[in-house]
Amino acid sequence: MKKLLLLSTLLLAFTLLTTAKNRKVKVITPYGTMVIRLYDQTPKHRNNFVKLSRRHFFDSTLFHRVIKDFMIQGGDPDSKRAKPGDTLGNGDVGYTIPAEFQLDLFHRKGALGAAREDNPDKASSGCQFYIVQGKVFTDEQLDKLEKTRLGGRKIPVDQREVYKTAGGSPHLDQNYTVFGQVIKGMEVIDKIAALKTDGNNRPLQDVPMKIRVIKKWLFF
Repeated sequence: MKKLLLLSTLLLAFTLLTTAKNRKVKVITPYGTMVIRLYDQTPKHRNNFVKLSRRHFFDSTLFHRVIKDFMIQGGDPDSKRAKPGDTLGNGDVGYTIPAEFQLDLFHRKGALGAAREDNPDKASSGCQFYIVQGKVFTDEQLDKLEKTRLGGRKIPVDQREVYKTAGGSPHLDQNYTVFGQVIKGMEVIDKIAALKTDGNNRPLQDVPMKIRVIKKWLFF
């Protein structure tokens, strides 16, 4: 009986440790691998991304939209079979995810955000996402941004310091859901963002990806 109880306890602990919480994923590309931590503060986005990754949904999709000093975007299922020159960005999975804006989650370099169409609720695409490259800002530039693009909303002091050092895309804050952060492989963003693109910001050389959920083992 004690052995069975111990086994049940261990199995429960293992189950708890392998839930979606505190998840990390790796995005594998021809230019290297990025490791991304998914935020628990955005559980709907986190769980959806884990679900799609486990189903290998993202395998062979492309980073189909790349804008230097801004972001790299992917996750369009139509990109798996795209021919050179095809316009991409309209593929979806038939559902959206409610916005999960958090004041402490912002568009610093390496932020993982959910793409979306223009809709009043700012609901996210069920599959398309972007990773921020952004740029470094000065105080003067941030002051101007607050007046012209943020509607007078003040950027918190700690976030302002990040935008002045690591960089990012602050004009997206509280308009698109941030649900993760690159914690390893930041240089991969720069490599992809530097690629030559066509008139639709699609890289001339395809950038396919695979996304894998990083397994969490008991006692590690």
